[in-house]
Amino acid sequence: MSDFQNTTSTSIIFLLTGVPGLEVFHTWISIPFCFLYITALSGNSLILFAIVTQPSLHEPMYYFLSMLSTTDLGLSVSTLVTMLGIFWFDAREISFNACLSQMFFIKLFTVMESSVLLAMAFDRFVAISNPLRYSTILTDSRIAQIGVAIVIRGTLMLTPMVALLKRLSFCRSLVLHHSYCFHPDVMKLSCTDTRINNAVGLTAMISTVGVDSMLILLSYILIIKTVLSIASPEERKKAFSTCISH
Repeated sequence: MSDFQNTTSTSIIFLLTGVPGLEVFHTWISIPFCFLYITALSGNSLILFAIVTQPSLHEPMYYFLSMLSTTDLGLSVSTLVTMLGIFWFDAREISFNACLSQMFFIKLFTVMESSVLLAMAFDRFVAISNPLRYSTILTDSRIAQIGVAIVIRGTLMLTPMVALLKRLSFCRSLVLHHSYCFHPDVMKLSCTDTRINNAVGLTAMISTVGVDSMLILLSYILIIKTVLSIASPEERKKAFSTCISH
């Protein structure tokens, strides 16, 4: 395969990079990565198992925690295949459509994780600022609606960003500088004007992760303000303890 091409994106085969200059050590490098993946997969699976099997954990806070574990699992699996494929089998080639799919799910689970953290912050805000109405505000059906909204939001925001890559053609080296498909990497290899792609990608990330970060910060500022207004030191300590894990 030639290092330089001028062709449509659908016929492209990209080459992923492991750790440049350390190719002979990829097998050894894979050991800590594999350990981290095993830890992430087993830890999050254990959390999900505990929440599903223990009726005492069927509460809003733990439902949101199970959503967070699910997004962590999805993010781990999205990068696991190509990274270990490179380290173990030197399987560097990835088709354009497979690259798009991996890129989409990595971005999707990242946005979903941000949205779940925002939902968890809202959960703690309601629990502390309005505890008497907590069970009526965060019902099981409303939590399910939040979960569906998180998936729909991420899908709608990221689909245009990924779909616009199909309009690109490539005339440069097809070597990507990561062990998985990364949106800016793909655009750098294009010989097509990518200003629209850059604008859509930046807008998608600002309107999701950027907005979520600001709202999470605001929610915890309001939580701290509410806690500090509590007269009793014991109640104040208990309220802080419910948020410390977040």
